[in-house]
Parts: sequence; C-alpha cells; structure tokens
Amino acid sequence: MTDKREQPSAQARQRIDKWLFFARLRKSRSLAAKSVEQGDVSVNGQPVRQPSFGLKPGDTVVLSLDRHNLVVKVLLPGTRRGPFEEARMLYEDLTPPPPPKEERNLFEQATRERGAGRPTKRERRETDALHGHHDRSED
Repeated sequence: MTDKREQPSAQARQRIDKWLFFARLRKSRSLAAKSVEQGDVSVNGQPVRQPSFGLKPGDTVVLSLDRHNLVVKVLLPGTRRGPFEEARMLYEDLTPPPPPKEERNLFEQATRERGAGRPTKRERRETDALHGHHDRSED
C-alpha cells in the first residue's frame, strides 16, 4: 500500500499558509495566515483572504511585503520547512527588477548632497564667526 503523503500528485493542493511557510516566504505559519487574512496575498490575480485556500503547482502568487511585491510561480507543494536551498525549489521568482534610480517613487527615503540643505551646528558657528557674530555664552 502506498502512502499518499510521500508522493504528492501533480495536481495536489496545499493550504496557502502552509506553502508560504514551507517556501520560507514567511517566518511562521501564523504570520503567513495573518498575511493572507489581511489581504497581502493574491493568487492568479485574485485576492485571497482565507489561509485554507488550496494552492496548486502553476499558480502565480503575489505577496505584498513592506517595501515591494514578491511575484512567484508555484512549482511544487511543500512537505516540510527545510533549508533555503530546498525551499527555493518550491517556486520560481518572477519579481520584476527594481526601477532605475531616476524613476523611483518620490515617497522613498530622500537623500541630499553634502553641503546642501540645512547647515550643521559646526557650519553655523563658522558662518557666525565670519560675519562677526559671537557666541553669547563666551561673554
């Protein structure tokens, strides 16, 4: 007699929360379930809100993370949460590369060139000394 758990069929379905955990896309199964319930996961373009949703090989999963979206194609159902190399075989990463620096969103962290913007305390003291102003605490 053959045990079905040892050899998953080609159309085997697996709970999406378990698969996200086994694929190491979430740190724990409860965090995976919470991500699904919050609407951070969609499968084949359809939002999924139930952690018990059945995922099958060939499905495309979009996972919204803090700073970007992760797009993966399911290749295999998981059997355990193994090392990264084993988990990486469960999916194919289809995430597009980040846009060039010129095209990035304006809401990302702003940086400024050195010397631009508000002066530092040291620079302000040097400017005051050039203008002949002195520090009142020196009197």
